[in-house]
Amino acid sequence: MTTTTSHVATGQWTNWGRCASADPVAIAHPRSTAEVADVVRSAAANGQHVKAVGAGHSFTSIAATDGVMIRMDHITGIQHVDRETGHVTVGAGMRLRDLNPALHALGLALPNMGDVDPQSMSGATSTGTHGTGARLTGIAGAIVGLEIVTGDGTVLTVTPDDADLFGAARVGLGALGIVTSLTFACVPSFLLHAREEPMLLPDVIEQLDSLVDDNDHFEFYWFPHTDRALVKRNNRVSDGTERKPLSKARFLLDDEVLSNGLFEVVNRIAKHQRGWVPRLNAISGRALSAREYTDWSYEVFISPRRVRFREMEYAIPRAALPTVMRGIDAWINASDETVSFPIEVRFAAPDDIWLSTGHDRENAYVAVHQFHQMDYRRYFEGIEAIFGEHEGRPHWGKLHTLDADALRTRYARFDDFRAVCDRLDPHRTFRNAYLDRVLGE
Repeated sequence: MTTTTSHVATGQWTNWGRCASADPVAIAHPRSTAEVADVVRSAAANGQHVKAVGAGHSFTSIAATDGVMIRMDHITGIQHVDRETGHVTVGAGMRLRDLNPALHALGLALPNMGDVDPQSMSGATSTGTHGTGARLTGIAGAIVGLEIVTGDGTVLTVTPDDADLFGAARVGLGALGIVTSLTFACVPSFLLHAREEPMLLPDVIEQLDSLVDDNDHFEFYWFPHTDRALVKRNNRVSDGTERKPLSKARFLLDDEVLSNGLFEVVNRIAKHQRGWVPRLNAISGRALSAREYTDWSYEVFISPRRVRFREMEYAIPRAALPTVMRGIDAWINASDETVSFPIEVRFAAPDDIWLSTGHDRENAYVAVHQFHQMDYRRYFEGIEAIFGEHEGRPHWGKLHTLDADALRTRYARFDDFRAVCDRLDPHRTFRNAYLDRVLGE
């Protein structure tokens, strides 16, 4: 393949969760949009597929390819800042963990984000990554423009002026082209007051509407086999509020020793002693202590996650959450599955992005996890059936079994998105087995 971009010998690629892999024929490391376009044109001429990959943090095989894999690690950094509007353009390969402090140095921040930050910006947005907050959308909702290389190597600038392309491309699944830059509508840097404390799950469900609506960001973690939960409330503070971050000792104890080191041990025990899991979960739930602190938004949103796992997450209508939680509890109690990971529940506002899980719907997001050395399939399939009873929409970067026929019923603009695929990538240069399954061949 002739290209100006360097390649390395092929080698197997594996994602972070160790549940997806690929053997690309070549790996490209472009340093500019022009080089990405060159790779795409060359691969298309040779009848090869092309996929971009960032951190490999998706649990699905959405980035896998048998053709040319484009590593976006050299297309990074802040490219432009508009001080008047707060719009910031970044290279698509920039990681969240690098963007947050870079924005903060400019006095800016993303309006919302999830709880981990290794992802590339294009990977996080293309799969619909979100945080929590009933009045806030996912990260892609902050996109005001992007640049994308289409199937014939054409470079397009996507703005709200082209409503259809803008509606499709912000959560594009990598099916429309290779995103090379994104422009975000940022907000001034802000402090969050974090309040975390244990609660009983029945109390959380009973008070759910007030907990969600009366806080800027609310989420909770339920420990299966118990009635215990950890609730997190994060709220913006008034100007002039003093920053009071966690002490280094408290951070090390709570986030590193308990949430990572000890939790790794618990899961390794659970792998061999499944019968111990209910008691271990009860101990973990009782060991939680309340804490409060005030810090910059991205320092509050992000938690270190060093225990490797697999994950499935579905968006369901917010009103259905109590029924879904009862269904999950009943399924776990009726099965012989033991679940050592807490179940995470978050909330987000509707948006207008065609394949966003939040499209035209206020959602609760329910995420289930399993330790990476344990078989997740029966557990996930059992819970997935419950989500399916409530028009659940799977997170595009997390494990699920739905295909195009099922997904078409969950998204009003599904076929409109496919039409944009036909226009930008008529020869399916950017397809792989995952996209063929979820979009149809």
